[in-house]
Amino acid sequence: MTDTLAELSAVGVAVWLDDISRDRLVTGNLATLVREQHVVGVTSNPTIFAKALQQGDAYREQLRDLGVRAVDLGEAVRALTATDIRWACDVLRPAYDASDGVDGRVSLEVDPRIAHDTAKTVAEAKALWWLVDRPNLFIKIPATLAGLPAITEVLAAGISVNVTLIFGLDRYDAVMDAYLAGLERATAAGHDLAQIGSVASFFISRVDTEVDARLDKLDGAGARELRGQAAIANARLAYERYERAFGTPRWQTLAAAGARPQRPLWASTSTKDPAYDDTRYVVELVAAGTVNTMPAATIDAVADHGVLRGDTITGGYAEARRVFERLESLGIGYDDVVRVLEEEGVQKFIDSWTELLDAVAGQLRAARDDGTS
Repeated sequence: MTDTLAELSAVGVAVWLDDISRDRLVTGNLATLVREQHVVGVTSNPTIFAKALQQGDAYREQLRDLGVRAVDLGEAVRALTATDIRWACDVLRPAYDASDGVDGRVSLEVDPRIAHDTAKTVAEAKALWWLVDRPNLFIKIPATLAGLPAITEVLAAGISVNVTLIFGLDRYDAVMDAYLAGLERATAAGHDLAQIGSVASFFISRVDTEVDARLDKLDGAGARELRGQAAIANARLAYERYERAFGTPRWQTLAAAGARPQRPLWASTSTKDPAYDDTRYVVELVAAGTVNTMPAATIDAVADHGVLRGDTITGGYAEARRVFERLESLGIGYDDVVRVLEEEGVQKFIDSWTELLDAVAGQLRAARDDGTS
């Protein structure tokens, strides 16, 4: 049988799991995915944690202890999520060591409610880095305008960063610039650049969801032909900019000092439209030096029926540009699409965080009641 995930890894695409839960850790499921499905990284976000905390009873004992101690709600959430992330870091530590720190990474996101506050984002990132206390941790920081200087400052402190919620190409340029600036400051501060890692999480499926919805309001074959093309085209053009940014003299100076490129990470890679093949955001985005973080169902789909065709990115830049030219001709403006997606992305994570806080608050109250009865 063809081991598609092994082939994907062999051509330079790191397979990461876009999910974490206490149950995966307790049952050894994460370790199984590492061993059998070539998973070498884990990403999390507020939506994933909100779902995990509301399913099953794996968190019951820790919640009871936190409730009895009357721990503040915010600190309780940090304790719960940091426990999962620290545990996952330990499971992935062999992959981290084997890759000399490139993979084996686990991501924990700052509170999304502070996505537009630079100072609070920096302070929270430092606190989470200290709390988890694992070298293979990534702190996730949204690529908002306020997030950009926070990314630079956090990297300058020697903290590894996963930059999340990237939708637009110009913003991606700014993210890479923030990364390079952070490394330059880290060098000046005496940090070992080889110990600082970073990925830039470019969101995929949500682009098609937004653009397809706008196309569906238009009549004509031209609009129908463009359905499902925007997300892949956007990612391919992002990779072109990645090649450009990490081929400059500025980057070469940092590389000579031990720095590693900030790899593009394809996020939101499960298909939302049932008309699309469930492996398309993996097999159509293959290029060396990338990460694809997938929900477990997408990992299973790729393993079962994914068909790789080699590099499916670097030869498609001209066609990708034509996709957006055609969309513009139909009145679908790129800048407006990515603006809406960023605003919605931040708000969705805030909503999930609020849901998470509400769920934990209820369980803490129940735990306190049990402890005093």
